[in-house]
Amino acid sequence: MAITVALTHKTTYTYDRLVSLGPQTIRLRPAPHCRSTITSYSLSIEPKNHFLNWQQDPFGNYLARAVFPEKLRKFEVTVDLVAEHSIFNPFDFFLEDSAKEFPFEYEPSLRTELLPYLDVSDSGEEFDALVSELAPTGSPGTVDYLIEANRRVNERTGYIVRLEPGVQTSEETLTVGTGSCRDMAWLLCQALRRHGLATRFASGYLIQLKPDEKALDGPSGTDHDFTDLHAWTEVYLPGAGWVGLDSTSGLLAGEGHIPLCCTPTPQSAAPISGAVDESKSTLDHVMSVERVHEDRRITKPYSDDEWSAINRTGIKVDKELARLGVELTMGGEPTFVSIDDRDAPEWTIAANGVKKRAAASQLFDHLVDRFCPGALKHYGQGKWYPGEALPRWAFTAVWRKDGEPLWPKPDRPDSSDDTDPSSGGAAPKLGRAFLAELARNLAVPDEAILPAYEDVGYHLWREGRLPVEGDLLKTDLFERSERERLLKVIDQGLGSAAGYVLPLAYSVDRKRWITNRWEFRGGTLFLIPGDSPIGLRLPTASLPFVPEEELETIPERSLFAPVDQLPSTTEIEAAVHARRESNHDDAYFTSDRTGRVRTSLCAEIRNGRLHIFLPPIELFEHFIDLITSVRLAALELNIQVVVE
Repeated sequence: MAITVALTHKTTYTYDRLVSLGPQTIRLRPAPHCRSTITSYSLSIEPKNHFLNWQQDPFGNYLARAVFPEKLRKFEVTVDLVAEHSIFNPFDFFLEDSAKEFPFEYEPSLRTELLPYLDVSDSGEEFDALVSELAPTGSPGTVDYLIEANRRVNERTGYIVRLEPGVQTSEETLTVGTGSCRDMAWLLCQALRRHGLATRFASGYLIQLKPDEKALDGPSGTDHDFTDLHAWTEVYLPGAGWVGLDSTSGLLAGEGHIPLCCTPTPQSAAPISGAVDESKSTLDHVMSVERVHEDRRITKPYSDDEWSAINRTGIKVDKELARLGVELTMGGEPTFVSIDDRDAPEWTIAANGVKKRAAASQLFDHLVDRFCPGALKHYGQGKWYPGEALPRWAFTAVWRKDGEPLWPKPDRPDSSDDTDPSSGGAAPKLGRAFLAELARNLAVPDEAILPAYEDVGYHLWREGRLPVEGDLLKTDLFERSERERLLKVIDQGLGSAAGYVLPLAYSVDRKRWITNRWEFRGGTLFLIPGDSPIGLRLPTASLPFVPEEELETIPERSLFAPVDQLPSTTEIEAAVHARRESNHDDAYFTSDRTGRVRTSLCAEIRNGRLHIFLPPIELFEHFIDLITSVRLAALELNIQVVVE
């Protein structure tokens, strides 16, 4: 994301009489190694009667040489440039192996090329003391050493605006304890050279923009956009090249630093230099920066008015696409990183972590409240990537476009809610009671509800194949995960039901919910081993064979087919209450028709909460009917449920 800024820099010299101006050297063009993209640049010089010649100095900097054939009373230089202010990582570089630890030696031929940047001209008692203080202890990392040296120079000197010309010696800066940016930059240059590092004095523009949001901790930075001339130090690191260090702030040079001229000494980096007749003169110096374009970013999203305009445009486009018969679908996955501990493995390389799910749930709640209040919050299993021991999780919000709430907030604070708390205390048999209540709402008999158990034989066999405890630390991640999985299963009790299952489907022919018995060999439903929700581990392949033509017909409809107006939430609730009092004998198949219904709704206690695993449903009107029945059953029992 970039912010495009326009910078204007005007310097005006006014003399008390006509003077002859010698050739003027102007070093106000961004240097070749500037990391910010300069999209336009112009240099204007008054008076117009002059000759201009662009050159490069011995160090590769751009400079303009202006010659004035006539005397003048005013000399003015104006720079206008447009730059893309994009954040970049100042640590985005690699060091050669020989330079990763400090001190290190430059390779002989390279050292010869760097000789002008290794010259130490300053000395003095205070300066020698600082050099001793900056001597490395042991063999620290080179980057760590430079950060620490930059910080110490920043702490030893206070920044002031100093109008006197020239640069203080390092000894003067340390003695008075203050200095301008150019004084502090030169001090760091000299100190690092004393330790064998090649440095150069950098002069340029500093652009600082007001942050979108105040920092949670520490200083928030400037309260307005500004720019000014600035100076800093650049050090040469094999493999990385020239790296900027700003001793005024104690930080590395970033996207706001636009170098104009980098030289071994400050004298050859002056923005404007040249001879002039002896005279009285005044100097006017004006700088400004203005934002001309801003890409949208997470710290500064669209305003409500802008969102409204975007929505109006989208509606207009949708109508035009519909008129032309164009059918489109679209989906997306928002990605986020926590503002706290953002460098932790769970936010960089790990699939999950201790705080990720809690942060995701909090963000999910905010998005639902902001964009789709009354939506159903669905918590499901996410993608399972190769090499990861467990699948990830996914949160989905489902809502009605007509504004009717799909899952209204409960009237009582202790009533059903589809939040995803991390702890609770639901009894294991609550799943059976909930399914019985739900069966009444769906007008299906509860005789079809059956308990589901973990496969005792498999887990005992698997436990016997794991390494003994003493060798556990030598095993790989999957064996560790397998042992944790086994312990969880054993702790809950192999003889206890892992959950309860209600075979369930919507019959197109009967226009109602139907169920039937499920029977398995041995009379017990043993789950497929794993730790996914039980709805994903049902052994439906073990149900008695039923010819395809005799299975219940699954309703189908094109994704683009028009849908009749849906009943309101109040109307659906009334229909559920009326259905509770009805008695549909044909909603239940007898045992000789076992397995005609191959989908089911499951109830399972996990982390002390009742999780409801929904069956696959093709039509939205059937989905909202089932969800309303689930919600009313939870309200009747005064419990919380997690829909997945």
